[in-house]
This record gives sequence, C-alpha cells and structure tokens, in this order.
Amino acid sequence: MRELFDDIPEQAPLDPQEAVRRHIRTPKRKRFYTSAGVTDADGGFAITLDGKQIRSPSGKPIVVPTRAIADAVAVEWNAQGETIDPVTMPLTRLANSVVEGVIDRVDEVADDAAKFLGSDLLFYRAGHPETLVAREAEHWDPILFWAADALGAHFVMAEGVMHVGQPEPAIRAARAAFPTDPWPVAALHVVTTLTGSALLALALAHGVCDEDQVWAAAHVDEDWNIEKWGVDEEVAARRAARQVDFKAAAGVLREFRPG
Repeated sequence: MRELFDDIPEQAPLDPQEAVRRHIRTPKRKRFYTSAGVTDADGGFAITLDGKQIRSPSGKPIVVPTRAIADAVAVEWNAQGETIDPVTMPLTRLANSVVEGVIDRVDEVADDAAKFLGSDLLFYRAGHPETLVAREAEHWDPILFWAADALGAHFVMAEGVMHVGQPEPAIRAARAAFPTDPWPVAALHVVTTLTGSALLALALAHGVCDEDQVWAAAHVDEDWNIEKWGVDEEVAARRAARQVDFKAAAGVLREFRPG
C-alpha cells in the first residue's frame, strides 16, 4: 500500500485528512492483491491484503480499534476494481492519517478543531427572509440548547457575517467535551472541517443528532438557495465528494459514542 502514497512530511498538517490526502499519487496503481481481510492484532485489528498487514505511507503498521471499523476498511479494499483509487477509500485514508498525524498529537488536533468554536457556523444567522431564519433556527437551535444545558457552554449569536467574540468559559466547556482517543479526535476534526461547525461535530459524537441531521444542518443555507435557484452541478459534485468523507468519519464517531 505504501506505493499509493508519497511519504508524509515530518511535520504533517494538523488536519488529519490533509496529512494523507495531499500525498495521494496519480495515476492510480493497478490492483495487486486478490482479497482483503481482517485479523486480530495487538491493540485491535489489522487489515490484510492476501495475508499481509497494510501499513501507513511511512511504513507504520495500521491497527484499527474496533472490528466494525476494520471490516469497513477491508470492504473498501475489496471494492476496488482493476485500479486502486484512494479517493474512494475514506476510512483507509483516515486510518493512515491517525497513524501518521494524530496518535502523537491528539491534543493539538483537538485544539485545531476547537478553533471553530470561536466562529462556529451555528452562531451566524440570517436576518431575512423569514423562511430561512426559521429553517436555521429549526436545525441549529436544538444543538445550541444542548450545548448550554448539557455542557454549560453558552454561546453568543449574531446576525449576518460580522465576527462576534465568544465567551472563553463557553469555549472551554465545549472543548472539555471533545473525545480523547486518536480515532474519534481525527473523525471529529474531519466532521468539523467539512461542516464548518465544531458544535455539529460534538453533537454527532455525543449522539445528540444522527449523521443525516448533522449533514442537513450543515447545509441549511445551501439547500435553501438550491430551492430558490436550482442545483449547480459542480457544487453538487463537490458536496457529494465531501459527503463520502463525512460518512466515514461519522461511522467512526458512532463506534466511540459515550454510553
């Protein structure tokens, strides 16, 4: 598998996706194995290609913490055709990024995601039309109420796009609810960057919302514009590509959900 990726630089980006994605090579490599499987490994499960354990771009063995995630990674490898397309393998890329850029920097990656708490998508509301104002409130207010009630994180709302400072106690309270294991931290970072909202990612991680609700909440404004003006095919294609990574990260968060 190492030949599919260039070596990761010594200081990988804090974004766990970007740490691996920017080094995906083209053209695609021909499939070199018959089948992928899962086997027990020290600390979890290993994915094998014809019996050989897959490794990260720098050669580190990849050990997955749960059987469900390991099985899903193996499915990605088994689904490849004559050539291997890493873009269609979001869990494999996430596994690489955990090993390469998160395990030794869990707090740094979590802090990077927590920066969104200073300017979260959910804080900035439309002033009009009333239908959009109501739709934002419908999707976003329950998450803000949960953050206030369950986490003690009381944030400030604003109308329009002018920046409004957030109370440090609110940011600290929400940050304290972040996971601490490398895998859910990496997944939470992915969801945060894809949605523009650390609060949406937290709500997903804690089971307050399911992945469809979070994805819809992240695209309230976009979907409202689509209803008014129609679909932009290029924008729709980018959104579909992002959703592939989102669903993979959401699946990891589901595996580590508290309780």
